Amino acid sequence: MSELLDMLARVQSGDMTISEAAANLGEREVDLGFAHVDTEREARRGLPEVIFSPGKEPMQMVDIAQALINAGQNVFATRVTELQLAALRDAFDDVVHHEEANAITIDRFPRREAEGAVVVVCAGTSDLPIAAEAALAAERMGARVERICDVGVAGLHRLMGHVEALRAARAIVVVAGMEGALPSVVAGLVQRPIVAVPTSVGYGTGLNGMAAMLTMLNSCVPGITVVNIDNGFGAGVAAGMINRRDDTA
Repeated sequence: MSELLDMLARVQSGDMTISEAAANLGEREVDLGFAHVDTEREARRGLPEVIFSPGKEPMQMVDIAQALINAGQNVFATRVTELQLAALRDAFDDVVHHEEANAITIDRFPRREAEGAVVVVCAGTSDLPIAAEAALAAERMGARVERICDVGVAGLHRLMGHVEALRAARAIVVVAGMEGALPSVVAGLVQRPIVAVPTSVGYGTGLNGMAAMLTMLNSCVPGITVVNIDNGFGAGVAAGMINRRDDTA
C-alpha cells in the first residue's frame, strides 16, 4: 500500500505523469488470456488473490497458481474438485490439501505472524465444512483461530462452557443452518463483532439456507453482520480484517 501511495504522491507533485502511473499499475496484473491475475491485491487488501475454483479447468488452476508464485505470493484456492487437486499436485510438490475446508494452499513465502483471536463457532456437525473454510480464511489473514463445534441451540448448555473464550476474541464467526438462531444467542452473550454464516443445511422448508439467512438478517441483537449462504470464506476474511484492529498499514 505504501508503494501505491508513493506513486500517487509523485503524480500529484508532477514527478510522474498519469500515463506513467497507469502503465505502472498495468504491471500489477498478469494476463493469462482467460484470467487477469491481480498481483497487487495483497498490498491493497492484506490477502493475495484467492482462487475460486468452481468452473475452472484443472490447467487453468495450475496457470493461475504459477502466476501468483511467480509474483512472490502464496496460493490459496477454495472449493477445489478432485481433478483440480490432481493437476495441482502434479504441478507443485508442496500443495497442502485442507480436506475438511475443501481448499488447497501452497506456501512458498513467509506469512504474516499470527495475532489476536478469532473464534469460529459451529452449530452442528453438518456445518463443519463451512466452518472449516471460515477458519482457514481467517488463519490466512493472520489470525489465531479457535474452533468451537457442535454447540447449536438444541443444547445451549454446550455453548455456555465457552463464554470466556468468546469474550476473549476480537471477532467471532458463527456458522449455522436449520433455523439459524445461534448467531443471535452468541451475540447476546458477548461484546464482540459477530459475522454470521447461514448454511444450506436443513430440511425442505429451510430452502437451502434461505430460512437461516433471513433469521440472521432479522436478528434483534445489534452488531451482527451476515454473509451469503455457505460463504465461510467471506466470513473468515471479514473476521480476519476485524482482528487486525491495531494494523495501520
